[in-house]
Amino acid sequence: MPSKLDQLRAMTVVVADTGDLEAVRRLKPQDCTTNPTLLLKAAETPAYGHIMDEALAWGRAQGGSREGAIAAICDRLAVAFGAELAGIVPGRVSTEVDADLSFDTDATVAKARAIVKAYEERGIGREKILIKIASTWEGIRAAEVLQNEGVDCNLTLLFSQAQAQACAEAGVFLISPFVGRILDWHVKAGGGPYTGETDPGVISVRKIYASYKAQGIKTVVMGASFRNIGEIEALAGCDQLTISPALLDELAASQGELPRKLSSDNVEAIAPLPPMDEKSFRFAMNEDAMASEKLSEGIRSFVKDLRSLRSLVAQRLEEKEAA
Repeated sequence: MPSKLDQLRAMTVVVADTGDLEAVRRLKPQDCTTNPTLLLKAAETPAYGHIMDEALAWGRAQGGSREGAIAAICDRLAVAFGAELAGIVPGRVSTEVDADLSFDTDATVAKARAIVKAYEERGIGREKILIKIASTWEGIRAAEVLQNEGVDCNLTLLFSQAQAQACAEAGVFLISPFVGRILDWHVKAGGGPYTGETDPGVISVRKIYASYKAQGIKTVVMGASFRNIGEIEALAGCDQLTISPALLDELAASQGELPRKLSSDNVEAIAPLPPMDEKSFRFAMNEDAMASEKLSEGIRSFVKDLRSLRSLVAQRLEEKEAA
C-alpha cells in the first residue's frame, strides 16, 4: 500500500512549509511557502551562506542609509531564497510582505509590487509566485488591489470565517486558514483532549471549505499550521495543505488507508456570512476572541523574527566591513 503521503498527494496539492532548500529537493512538493520565521532559520544556516554573502555584497553597493540598506538586504534575501525554491518546485512559491506593514494597505501594495519586480529581474514571472499577506482588513484590501493587477495573493494568519468571507469578496487567489494555532488557543483555554475529528482548527477549516464550495467561490483553501499528522489526515481532500518537512517525513513513513475527508462534491450546508464591510469585519473579529488574539499574536511573532533577521543582517554587514 502507498504511504499516507502518497495517498494524500492523490487528492490534495501538497505544499512544503519551509525555507530549507535541501528538504524541498528531497520531499518534492508541488508548491512551497515561507514566512519570516522560516527565512530567519534558513539565513542562519551555514549551508546557505553564499546566499547571505551575495545579498550583503549587493546591499553594500547600493549606498544610502544603514537602515535602508539592511531592509533592502532582507528583501533581497527573501527573493533569493524564493528564487531558489522556484527553481525546485513545479508550482508556486509564497513570499511574505513584511509583517510590520500588516495595517498599512498602501505600503503593503508597494512592497508587493517591489517583490514582483525583484522576481522578474531574476527571470521569474508572477505566475510562479504568491504574495503572502496577513489577513487584516488592510491586508485584504491590499490583496484586492494586487489581484486586480494580476498579482495572485496568499492571505495568511487566517483564523475565522469572517476573514475567509472578506478574502473571497476581495477575489483573493488563496487563503491559508491555520489549524494548529487554533488548537493551541483552545488547549490553553482548558479545552480538550481533542482528536483529529474534534480538533477546533480542523473544524474551522472544514467550515471555511464547505462555505466556499457551497457558494461556488474559486479561492483556494490551503490548510496550514499543523501540530500533528492527525490534523492533516482529517483534512485529506482539502484543495491544498502546507506542511512542515518533519510532518511530511512522518506521513511518508506512515502506512494504512488514508480516506478522503473533504470533497467539493459533498459539502455540508454552511450559511454564508453577510457581505463584509469594514465595520462588520472588525465587529466580527472583536466578537471572536480566538481569531483576534491569534491574528495579533501571529503578527507580533513574525515582526519579532523579522527584526531578528534585520539584526542578523546588521551584524553580518558589520563583520564584512570590519574585514
